[in-house]
Amino acid sequence: MTLEYINNELHMNGHALNQLAEQYGTPLFVYDEDGIRSQCRKYHSVFEQESLDYSISYASKAFTSVQMVKLLQEEDMKLDVVSRGELYTAIQAGFPASHIHFHGNNKTAEEISYALDVGIGLFVVDAMDEVALLDQLADQPVDVLLRINPGIDVNTHSYIQTGQEDSKFGLSIHNGTALEAITAIKNSRNLNFKGVHYHLGSQIDEEGPFLKALDVVFEWLSKSGIDIEILNMGGGYGVRYTEVDTRYPIEKGFANIISRLKALSAEYDIPLPHIMIEPGRSIVAEAGITLYEVGVVKDIPGVSRYVSVDGGMSDHIRTPLYGAEYEVVTVKENKNQSMNANVVGKLCESGDIVRKNAALPEDIRRGDLVAVKTTGAYHYSMASNYNQMMKPAVIFTSRDNVREIIRRQSLEQLIQNDIK
Repeated sequence: MTLEYINNELHMNGHALNQLAEQYGTPLFVYDEDGIRSQCRKYHSVFEQESLDYSISYASKAFTSVQMVKLLQEEDMKLDVVSRGELYTAIQAGFPASHIHFHGNNKTAEEISYALDVGIGLFVVDAMDEVALLDQLADQPVDVLLRINPGIDVNTHSYIQTGQEDSKFGLSIHNGTALEAITAIKNSRNLNFKGVHYHLGSQIDEEGPFLKALDVVFEWLSKSGIDIEILNMGGGYGVRYTEVDTRYPIEKGFANIISRLKALSAEYDIPLPHIMIEPGRSIVAEAGITLYEVGVVKDIPGVSRYVSVDGGMSDHIRTPLYGAEYEVVTVKENKNQSMNANVVGKLCESGDIVRKNAALPEDIRRGDLVAVKTTGAYHYSMASNYNQMMKPAVIFTSRDNVREIIRRQSLEQLIQNDIK
């Protein structure tokens, strides 16, 4: 992200954040559009250099909007959706349905029917029950992957681990249910088995778990006599939220993953399949910040200091939910003495915390602006109307342009579905 102080004011891509806040209001999500595009291209480059048959699907759940989807299409990305709403957004953006695949551990009949109607490219089947339901609803052949669990634990928050044996997602390769589902798919009327998908979890910062998963999956494919055309390795590549975090090394990490893929293909005499990955967080997280205006500054002598901002858990839920940590900086460069303060929101919950013990100017006061870094993923997409808060606006910045891509929610929109 191009974020720097110029004349004591924080800028993104050369645009002064205080001026953006004045024009668009706060809270405000600000994205580095050039940074998003750069991440898409970085992923493409590591596979192109290896001359692999591959595709990269952006995980919509990280952040989606009509303009975001249009950007992804321009960058030759495919799309992963998990709901009718995400699929609808993509279709309204003009994204080709054939380049979308549908995930989810509990797809409803309504969602499946809608996806079939628009011509979805691929379903990722998540349960035995879904095999029968999808086959029943389809009136022509549909390509599917089966989501499997390789039974690998990863060192991340328990809420974002997904590839372990005890998971609501996928079917185990160890207890026989995955193989049973593949047999059912092959015996179905309208389902074409294309391969397998797995996802180990999120915020993984090194390639070790991905290499281990490949070893386990290739051994299982060989022993079970399963032929695949597609291997989807999921996503989960870590980003840097604070200085103690390690960012997943895309170039080095994938060089090792691709090397192991080729070695396993040769060892087990399995033709190298079409490779798919699903980055989401690592595409947008570090490209986004949230701007807030400071309100009440409350000092409790000998105890703590609270700096309240005009948003909170309605647009920053990951700290209350996961205990996630973020870096908070002032928009005006701080050249004065700092002291630790708890940055908190305005929602009626004691757990409405943005950052504990942030180093902020001792003289910070109402009307000052602060920026929370690395909020491009799972912030706007997880935003709510708790306390009837209105969802913030979202803007994209580039070196040459600033554009609003989502308008701020209005008071009228808060109650537009209410029956009066």
